[in-house]
Amino acid sequence: MKSSVSKLENKLSNCKYIFVVGGVISGVGKGVAASSIGLLMQARGHKVTSIKIDPYINIDAGTMNPTEHGEVFVLDDGDECDQDMGNYERFLGVDLCRTNYMTTGRVYEEVIRKERNLEYKGKNVEVVPDVPFEVIHRIKEATRITGSDITIIEIGGTVGEYQNVLFLEAARMLKTKNPADVAFVLVSYLPVPSNLGEMKTKPTQYASRTLNSAGVQADIIIARGPIALDKKRKEKIALFCNVPEDNVISAPDVKSIYDIPLNFEKDKMGETLERVLSLPKRTANLSNWKKFVSKTKNGKEKIKIAVVGKYFDSGDFVLSDVYISILEALKFSSYESGVGIEIACVNSKDFESKKIPLSMLKKFDGVIVPGGFGESGIEGIISAIRYARENKIPYFGLCYGMQLMVIEYARNVLGLKDANTREVNPNSKNLVIDIMEDQKAKIESKNMGGSMRLGAYIAHLKKGTVAHKAYKADMITERHRHRYEVNNAYRERLENAGLVFSGHSPDGTLCEIAELPTSSHPFFLGTQYHPEFKARPLAPHPLFTAFIKACQGKKKV
Repeated sequence: MKSSVSKLENKLSNCKYIFVVGGVISGVGKGVAASSIGLLMQARGHKVTSIKIDPYINIDAGTMNPTEHGEVFVLDDGDECDQDMGNYERFLGVDLCRTNYMTTGRVYEEVIRKERNLEYKGKNVEVVPDVPFEVIHRIKEATRITGSDITIIEIGGTVGEYQNVLFLEAARMLKTKNPADVAFVLVSYLPVPSNLGEMKTKPTQYASRTLNSAGVQADIIIARGPIALDKKRKEKIALFCNVPEDNVISAPDVKSIYDIPLNFEKDKMGETLERVLSLPKRTANLSNWKKFVSKTKNGKEKIKIAVVGKYFDSGDFVLSDVYISILEALKFSSYESGVGIEIACVNSKDFESKKIPLSMLKKFDGVIVPGGFGESGIEGIISAIRYARENKIPYFGLCYGMQLMVIEYARNVLGLKDANTREVNPNSKNLVIDIMEDQKAKIESKNMGGSMRLGAYIAHLKKGTVAHKAYKADMITERHRHRYEVNNAYRERLENAGLVFSGHSPDGTLCEIAELPTSSHPFFLGTQYHPEFKARPLAPHPLFTAFIKACQGKKKV
């Protein structure tokens, strides 16, 4: 037993840790930078895992408002987490788990649980050092579970924020104990004020010094900006931020985030990290990634897709991050199909208010309705679904997009004009979408956080259907996030009216996929699950690819 423990300790002691922190502004691209770094190290033969630290009291991201926080990404084990976890999975091509996601709430919850359980053996439990110790423990646990030799930890927000202090303290402690095994990467923005026309380094200098005040010195600075960093700016950052000039990496705006790893490699990011972490020099094998990136440049023919959603408005701005996994899944399948793509984000509330006419959907080759909750904007979505169905525009509904598709069909084909979901109108006589049995008690007891049907579940597919042909499989596993399902009391009537339930749970009680046969519509399909969460650059999702091909077919008509 002692031998196995010592082997584990030796393995963990040989691990390298890369902390990615942000300066100046949020949304500067830390998640993509962390993902790109992971890809470069993975391409050098390392086993890499990624951790996201969110400085929220929330236990997970499931209860956060999507228009403020962005997409809630769901893992196989059902953890609801930040959208950056989706970036990690897509870039690294791996499935992560709950251990790879950390919030302030989650850390404090565990410290308090241990204290109540007498696991601190009666000692005085304090914010410092016990909270940072718990952070370090969770980092090492993720490293152990994944068997990784390099762990990349992104600390959310920006340096200098009060919420980040304890996480930076944990990173400082880890660096102090393992100075050769820990590296810090500061991602900072260099603005070019329009009235000056000159890139300014002073905000980055302040960010670097703020990081220093937490006892941390950046080893590498990624200089984000609208344009590439010139030599003079590189020299200034090196001089005033106390880093070698070679350790300042230029990161200008790019058309595709998937160019970033290749740009980092050109600027010797991988070699620099090897030097900082005393790793043996290796050659990166990025051939598959380069092939993928080359596909993003092709596609002279372009198809137009409308994503009709309800969470786009954020003040005067359009927030597309709410549906980021869907947008990326569409791109992967379009690249694979050799076609270009134009995606328009359409606010369903604008259909309801008559701000835009439904007929504007005519100019699109396909319509997607993503997931959501509540009643706002759904009548606009239902009208858009009807328009797509009646005008033979390829339609793909995800989660709520499938439920509203069934409601539309019940209203306008079965003639059940008041058909609805219990979530919106519990008094409707025709609740074609109803609460799942195991969810009723949870709602009554207000057990709402992390209690939906979450994570990976198996579904069986009906042969000869659109879904079966796309997957080329009889059984699939997909990720879910919902409380409501198709009401089986209406299933036979819907099927008799032409709707096909082509996927169902192993016991046959839950409808996982609904579709119309291609004899009546080029592509009219909805999934109760979220296929977008499993789409990868090097492995596009088959349903998205089938949808893209249907859109190509519509364009040629």
